[in-house]
Amino acid sequence: MPPSKLKLAIAIHKLTSCSGCQLAFLNQGVVLLDLLNKVEIKHFIEGGINNVNADVDIAFVEGSVSTPEDLERAQHIRQRSKLVVSIGACATSGGIQALRNLSDENWLQAVYAKPEFVSSLQHSTGVAEHIKVDFELWGCPITVQQMNHFIQQLLLGSKPKPAGEKLCMDCKRQQQVCVLVTQQAPCLGPVVRTGCGALCPTFGRACYGCFGPSEQPNCDSLANRFAGLGMVSAEIAHRFAAIHSHSQPFRDQFHRWQIIHAKEVE
Repeated sequence: MPPSKLKLAIAIHKLTSCSGCQLAFLNQGVVLLDLLNKVEIKHFIEGGINNVNADVDIAFVEGSVSTPEDLERAQHIRQRSKLVVSIGACATSGGIQALRNLSDENWLQAVYAKPEFVSSLQHSTGVAEHIKVDFELWGCPITVQQMNHFIQQLLLGSKPKPAGEKLCMDCKRQQQVCVLVTQQAPCLGPVVRTGCGALCPTFGRACYGCFGPSEQPNCDSLANRFAGLGMVSAEIAHRFAAIHSHSQPFRDQFHRWQIIHAKEVE
């Protein structure tokens, strides 16, 4: 085992999230034991290590900035870390909780009997909207393979390349039958980045967009195709308002089709 001072010091932090992406570390199994020969975990509450003030080489951040405390912690993490890596849908684009960004309605008043006791920001946003983020790992949740590959690249001294390839490429490599063509299912595969291994289309289901928008997504064209399949404007809007609703391409489509829906019901 190399001396501790030669290991990469890492921290895994949690903001507003379900903690699912942190399991990409714990679920590595025996691979985690090998990883611990090369890195030293300074902070990881889910793994039983609590030292939020540790100075580290790499800080992995799960969760969106949804509360004043989240914002304060994100800034603190940036100061203590050489590299910051956002992991998962919440940290990269605000997550499911960012659905509140799409409405002017006060969701706190609609949900809580005493909203004045709840401390929350008006919007749920990704970490990169508030601090410098060096790398992003998209997914809901991220996968063990994704995390492993990323860490190995860093340990080898190479700059990790962000994944942006479309999910459709995975389907073609696996020779899957296209559900958009054969079933007329509202699949987001043409505009979503791969990462899951085309899990839903493999079982004949349309992609829900767990890994966020791909590079250069042509969302206008896909949404128009959905309309050609007979989907009404409200259905199309809601198709883009899910896990990554705060990402720019999906947010634009939601508002576009909401406006069309409003004109239709006038």
